[in-house]
Amino acid sequence: MKLPHVLLAFLFVGATTVFAQEKEITLEEIWNGTFSPERLESLKSLNNGTEYIVLNQDQNSGTSIDVYDYKSGEKKRSLLQSSKLDGIKRFQGYQLSDDENKALLETGSEQIYRHSSRGIYYVYDFSTETLTKLSENKVQEPTFSPDASKVAYVYENNIYIKDLSSGNEVQVTEDGKKNEIINGITDWVYEEEFGIVRAFEWNATGNYLAYLRFDEKEVPEFSMDVFGEELYPEASTFKYPKAGEKNAEVSLHIYSVAEKTSRKVELGNYEDFYIPRINWTNDPAILSVQVLNRHQNNLDLIFVNAKTLETKVVLNEKDKAYVDITDNLTFLKDNSFIWTSEKDGFNHIYHYDETGKLINQVTNGDWEVTRYYGFSPKTNTIFYQSTENGSLNRDVYSIKANGKSKKRLTNKEGTNSADFSTDFTYFINTFTNTSTPYTYTLHEAKTGKLVREIKDNNELLELSKAYDFAPKELSTITVNGNELNMWMIKPTNFDETKKYPLLMFQYSGPGSQSVSNTYYNSNEYWYQLLANEGYIVAAVDGRGTGYKGAAFKKVTQNELGKYELEDQIAAAKLFSDYDYIDEERIGIWGWSYGGFMSTNAILKGNDVFSMAIAVALMTSWRFYDTIYTERYLTTPQENPSGYDENSPLSHVEKLKGDYLLIHGSADDNVHVQNTMRLVEALIQANKQFDWRIYPDKNHGIYGGNTRLHLYTLMTKFIKEKL
Repeated sequence: MKLPHVLLAFLFVGATTVFAQEKEITLEEIWNGTFSPERLESLKSLNNGTEYIVLNQDQNSGTSIDVYDYKSGEKKRSLLQSSKLDGIKRFQGYQLSDDENKALLETGSEQIYRHSSRGIYYVYDFSTETLTKLSENKVQEPTFSPDASKVAYVYENNIYIKDLSSGNEVQVTEDGKKNEIINGITDWVYEEEFGIVRAFEWNATGNYLAYLRFDEKEVPEFSMDVFGEELYPEASTFKYPKAGEKNAEVSLHIYSVAEKTSRKVELGNYEDFYIPRINWTNDPAILSVQVLNRHQNNLDLIFVNAKTLETKVVLNEKDKAYVDITDNLTFLKDNSFIWTSEKDGFNHIYHYDETGKLINQVTNGDWEVTRYYGFSPKTNTIFYQSTENGSLNRDVYSIKANGKSKKRLTNKEGTNSADFSTDFTYFINTFTNTSTPYTYTLHEAKTGKLVREIKDNNELLELSKAYDFAPKELSTITVNGNELNMWMIKPTNFDETKKYPLLMFQYSGPGSQSVSNTYYNSNEYWYQLLANEGYIVAAVDGRGTGYKGAAFKKVTQNELGKYELEDQIAAAKLFSDYDYIDEERIGIWGWSYGGFMSTNAILKGNDVFSMAIAVALMTSWRFYDTIYTERYLTTPQENPSGYDENSPLSHVEKLKGDYLLIHGSADDNVHVQNTMRLVEALIQANKQFDWRIYPDKNHGIYGGNTRLHLYTLMTKFIKEKL
């Protein structure tokens, strides 16, 4: 489960206004993007390391893939233009072959779940300037072979390989069937919780294709009505394993392109396990497989010989709580590999030889590696992002594989991230802090030296000056023996002799972060509106959140909602002692995990919180999926108290304050069942509350005027009840 991507659009609500010293701002302005910072286009580095490409859309001329020079930023040429193609007017996405001589062009894309989609694809050959339709059907995850002679893809849960020279197509699997067997793509829960869709991989020479097969016949089905506009609603039914229920049986297979045969790999004596990642090593005959037990606290990295199917465990990692799955595994030329782990209490980088023997721990310290950017074989250098300058900040570093010659490549205090060129000559730094919207600059990767400024948001800063927005004040608060990060936004005309109502926001999920040294996000513009209506808004990252070490993050194991709630209640009590906080008017709100938390707060913290809003919340972890829930709670059969004692359903009789409950009826992630069960429990307890259901809306609750309506509703509720 992840915080939904609902906060990426700027939020604007009804006709409410924020009064500033010089200008008056309407919510419609924010909703229409007036205060949306300029973003750098999504780019891809070319193999030469000196140029990058950007997908540009023009309403009149269609789509183009344009080539730019890193150093100057000047457009050099167009790699491809849809206006010069016969058969397609525009395309939504593209994928270049490894040699950059061919491109897969995506058209007619339709979303399936959070990450998955299907579409009509075309192959463009730059050498012959020809365009060929890959398939008449909408397919998933088309991927070039390393030499670009073939494309593998999935259609109706089966894998196909098309030879681009002959046009011949081979069906690799034949047993795929909806809600029964899936080949080459993941099921719903793998996609949502392990963040992957494509479950097949070409080896380096293109003669083997490794893939996963999911047998989900015994996985329970979940069904929800999609009301639509027809006379009768349509039932959407899909496999969804709730905590403690049957998972799909996953198996690993290797297909020989020459022999046109698949063989199943026997991984060992595993029961009820996951295969969250498969990656070919630099040896084209050796496949790496990560096998994780159902409790997710024991991970084996296995090497499989594609010729003999022999397997060997080269690395084992155990944890008292859980082992995180990442995409950081990197194989070097000698088949030694880079790995990240929390085994010393903080997330760090390790280097192992091809047998799994530790060569050295590359990074160490009481701080976290937050992103691994990659390894440059040319300079034997690893690039990463970390919290070395405090958990609120991020900086980009380089370090030799032997752990020496560490160098800080960014010099501004705040949040820095990097996008490196293919050969690690350059990186584009994205920087922000509480007073600076996103800025983009080009730097030398070797030294961090500034090459050129790419884009700033000075116009947004100038625009904002007229509205006199209140600053986002970063600080810490000591709660339950821990120093917790927090921010606070006060009214612009704040008077410490007055009393103000307080609205607290939190997400609180394991490893998350709501308090960081960044500029206003979309919700924080909404908080500016509330602040100028006379509210103070604050957020506190309590125990269980991320970037302070494994112990701080994993303290909530087997007790989701216990320690997180204790910290929010304790923080609210401390705030209530502030001279300028009205202790009778403290509210809290959250979305998803944050909604679970805000609901528990109004119930179990009813002596502190007088109002709560919960959006798209889970009311019992028994209703949520296996992978996410059991990672932190094990199964409900093993840990019933961990599921029930912190469930809002167990505490409905404690409701005293004003409570607003919101959900989308077509939420395939956190099902509306959660809200319906809580509604029924509140009714039977004769507790009054407010609620809204947004028809056919998913976990993000957006589309058309939906978000406008949602935030109008919440703004009105806050103004009336807090």
